[in-house]
Amino acid sequence: MILIACLVLMISLTVVLLVLHFLTKNTNGKWGYPSPSEPSAPGGCTNNIAEEAKYLVGVGRADCTGPVAQVPLMGYANPDQVGGGLLSRLYSRAFIVAEPEGSKRVVFVSADIGMVSQRVRLEVLKQLRSKYGELYRQDNVILSGTHTHSGPGGYFQYTLFWITSKGLVQPALSSIVNGIVKSIAIAHENMKRGRLFINRGTVENSQINRSPFSYLANPESERNRYSSNTDKEMVLLKMVDEDGHELGLISWFAVHPVSMNNSNHLVNSDNVGYASYLFEQEKNKGMLPGEGSFVAAFASSNLGDVSPNTRGPFCANTGESCDNPQSSCPVGGAAMCMAKGPGNDMFESTRIIGQNIYLKAKELYEKASQEVTGALSSAHQWVNMSSVSVELNATHTVKTCKPALGHSFAAGTIDGVGAFNFTQGSVEGDPFWDQIRDQLLGEPSNETKACHKPKPILFNTGEMTRPHPWHPDIVDVQIAAIGSLAILAVPGEFTTMSGRRLREAVKSEFDSHGTPGMNVVIAGLCNVYTHYITTYEEYQAQRYEAASTIYGPHTLSAYIQLYRGLAKAIALNATQELSPGPEPPLFNVTSVTLLPSLGAESAPANKTFGDVLEEVRQEYREREVAKVTFVGANPRNSAENAFGIDGMMLEFGIDRMMLEFGIDRMMLEFGIDGMMLEFGVFGIDGMMLEFGIDGMMLEFGIDGMMLEFGIDRMMLEFGVFGIDGMMLEFGTEHNFLTVERYSNISSSWRVVLNDASWDTRFYWSKGSRGQSNVSIEWHIAAGAEPGVYRLRYFGHYKKRLSFLRVITVPFEGSSSAFHITAP
Repeated sequence: MILIACLVLMISLTVVLLVLHFLTKNTNGKWGYPSPSEPSAPGGCTNNIAEEAKYLVGVGRADCTGPVAQVPLMGYANPDQVGGGLLSRLYSRAFIVAEPEGSKRVVFVSADIGMVSQRVRLEVLKQLRSKYGELYRQDNVILSGTHTHSGPGGYFQYTLFWITSKGLVQPALSSIVNGIVKSIAIAHENMKRGRLFINRGTVENSQINRSPFSYLANPESERNRYSSNTDKEMVLLKMVDEDGHELGLISWFAVHPVSMNNSNHLVNSDNVGYASYLFEQEKNKGMLPGEGSFVAAFASSNLGDVSPNTRGPFCANTGESCDNPQSSCPVGGAAMCMAKGPGNDMFESTRIIGQNIYLKAKELYEKASQEVTGALSSAHQWVNMSSVSVELNATHTVKTCKPALGHSFAAGTIDGVGAFNFTQGSVEGDPFWDQIRDQLLGEPSNETKACHKPKPILFNTGEMTRPHPWHPDIVDVQIAAIGSLAILAVPGEFTTMSGRRLREAVKSEFDSHGTPGMNVVIAGLCNVYTHYITTYEEYQAQRYEAASTIYGPHTLSAYIQLYRGLAKAIALNATQELSPGPEPPLFNVTSVTLLPSLGAESAPANKTFGDVLEEVRQEYREREVAKVTFVGANPRNSAENAFGIDGMMLEFGIDRMMLEFGIDRMMLEFGIDGMMLEFGVFGIDGMMLEFGIDGMMLEFGIDGMMLEFGIDRMMLEFGVFGIDGMMLEFGTEHNFLTVERYSNISSSWRVVLNDASWDTRFYWSKGSRGQSNVSIEWHIAAGAEPGVYRLRYFGHYKKRLSFLRVITVPFEGSSSAFHITAP
């Protein structure tokens, strides 16, 4: 038996090595044939040679969607806005630039989430340290959120954010952390010699300033230096390998991803996510959305007062303009004043703004010819933002304040209105609300009141510590320099003029210390969330952004002082001399949530999960909507599949297949339609075995062990690092739907769209008695190929086996076949 086992293993290893010889690994970590794309050099050049490659460059993309149902969406702070389905998947996009000789490197991640929380950052850094030692650290890893307001919340450790997120939602947190780490790991594995090129240009018809009266408070002489009250400039970084093959891009542009308003319940990445989708689909020809090697990130910048709702604010009840200092309507007050996007509805507005951004990025990408060269450097400090002393001039020193939110915070903005009778521009408190605050939360101290003037304090979060602090005190400040490009990683939402002042101050610091001509960009929503940062003058107007400037009127001055210090350290090559500052806390909270529990589910009488309740039509044309409704189950089941770490035992039932995986004895068992395969492994060092059974692919290797298991379009991945430590890393990337076209040539169905496509929509509605429905829509695009199609649904339901035991069971459903006819 031992001889036979050895023979099997030797043959398997030989096959794997031969296969690997002809395959390459793409940015999704999957094996595939080399990209057929021709080299595309910047500026039209095609004669790149290896000697010209200035850096090692790696790009990666990974899913970070998380639960799409029942979890509150993060951004509008609207408790009624909970997930009810999926419009587009959320992704983490990672970019690594390293010096070919030496250990210096920089990581930039743009994730399709509302913002990066301190909890996310600390857990990501912890996982990176366990995988790579000190290669990736707090100083050279930047984590930035795109600021979509349509992603799951619940990934914060500070109490204020628990209120609207219904606590700390572990599946949401884990999906984001694991997605970010996986995208970095993919970029790390795919690093190759490459070149970087920068370009910049103006984006028109895509933004307005949503607090123009605050902007007007800035000095006229300063405003006269700029042609607009928003930053219209896009900065784009293009990445190619040494042979000119395209790798990816990062674009920085200031606009709020709030084209999808607070009535939306579908998880999606909003306008900047749609721009990424368009660019990646163009470059990854023939691939499904979310697949392919080219990675395009549309990252946030100083978007604090910038809205994509370009038609401006109108009273929802009367249609008249409400563009006034209070953003209030004569009838209904501030709650009626809402901004409109350029489209007929939020879906169309999202596409219009996203396409505008994409088209400018495409133009800049194709024309990018200014090469980025020079050394890599990074500087980082943790700072207690509650007590920073700021030298305004030789005679005046001021301080920042303990965190607090003003009354206008509760008013919301024209992109997402607040509640009750709060209005923007409040510089005086309301006795009614102040009394309620004092009774429930405690009155702010006189010191905090004086520090924040003229802000009337609604929540004195810096003095509220139960069950945990309500706001962070310890904040990251960080700059990463890639040659002539300096990326300022800021921990919040800088307004237009705040961003201009910060960029100008940092550029001046570089210039004065022998590093002229730096391209300075702001990356927003990085590392820890601290709400907004306005100028001192804007703060006096106390609109929403100023009321949300939590460290007081001198917050911007403090940040300018801190970032100038980082820039000076980089310019003088003295980053090692920077004090690291006080480390932020990582609270011992694993899961505190008010989400409904996941109990056993049921199907209607004479029905089973996946059965069709409302069928498609037999025929459709382009621009029509194909729709089918199924007996469904809670989508959270697919994101929260139970697994055990202590016993290292995982059970999954897929159709009639059962996988049991026990690491202690390293035993794998499969039962397939009555067939039984038993396979035992006893300590194989670094060996890889691949084999397939009826379309099922299994890969695993011990010592850095990786098991990859795919059935139909469902994918489950495990990575085990260090068998002795028995550490299990778990991630799911579950497709809820596919659009499939029948091929007469192969007599089989081929997937043409998945749930990452912007042309599909997945709706979940909860019924009574443990029942629910799922509706799938395909919005058939112009130019859709005529033929026979079907819509498929993949889900999981909870089944009770006994009083104490509930298991998760996968299922699927399919519509009838239907025809797309020629126009």
